[in-house]
Amino acid sequence: MKVVLTGSLGHISQPLATQLIAKGHSVTIISSKAEKEKEIENMGAKAAIGSIVDTHFLSATFKDADIVYLMEPPFNFFDPSLDPEKFWLDIATSYVRAIQQSGVTKVIHLSSIGAHTHEGVGMLAAHHAVENILKALPNTVSIKTMRPVGFYYNMFAFIPAIKNTGSIIQNYGGDELKEPWVSPLDIAATIAEEMELPFDGRKVRYIASDEVSPSEAAKILGEAIGKPDLKWMVIPDEQFQSNLINMGFNLQVAKGLTEMNAARRDGKLYEDYYRNRPVLGKVILNNFVKDFAAAYHQQ
Repeated sequence: MKVVLTGSLGHISQPLATQLIAKGHSVTIISSKAEKEKEIENMGAKAAIGSIVDTHFLSATFKDADIVYLMEPPFNFFDPSLDPEKFWLDIATSYVRAIQQSGVTKVIHLSSIGAHTHEGVGMLAAHHAVENILKALPNTVSIKTMRPVGFYYNMFAFIPAIKNTGSIIQNYGGDELKEPWVSPLDIAATIAEEMELPFDGRKVRYIASDEVSPSEAAKILGEAIGKPDLKWMVIPDEQFQSNLINMGFNLQVAKGLTEMNAARRDGKLYEDYYRNRPVLGKVILNNFVKDFAAAYHQQ
């Protein structure tokens, strides 16, 4: 099977490519960085160096592929001129044009928790807009939409506050609310599984690895870094957003992250997740904390 992956050698695309190659599939990895070419080829994949907003390049790369895996790359949270939603929508539009021009009929798209709605979930609402752009493709194109929850490695953002204040500081938290988290390894494994299952119409699948409350997470992380009394401190939305802005965050990003976390508190973010709750993956939080502790002690 010929598979084209976007995402270069990122947290998901690299382990995904490794699994597909091990199963004997022909894998092409798209990267915007020429310096990644040799590393990609050393894995046993073909490198396609170019921009994902270059429709001509994408169309040529997608041609004759059995399946294409699409993702919208992260952006610079500190770029004051960036319009985050436009950044992703431009990429989605490029994907659609390339799919139409290349004749691809099987697509796996990495979306996100929160993409079930266009309102009340902060910056994640952009994923809803992206999904709608892809849904406009003809029905002859089968699309599997993957909606992972929050990535474990987002917890690395807790480290500065822990170092400076001795606490995790967010605008959500508590003992009752269980937060789902996910490892990129479980995302890669799920996508690899879906690639070998039948494609028929449109499908949405949530992906999660573990579910723990913020207080439980603080305890687990604290024990891993030698701070067993680590606390999770909840502050008002206005203070949280102000803190982000003072750190140099793009204004739209600061507002979007604050609203996203508020949606964790009121349940809006996870309402569709719990209606379609997945079987949890293999990488629990206790597995990730080794990486967290290493990063904590290196900073």
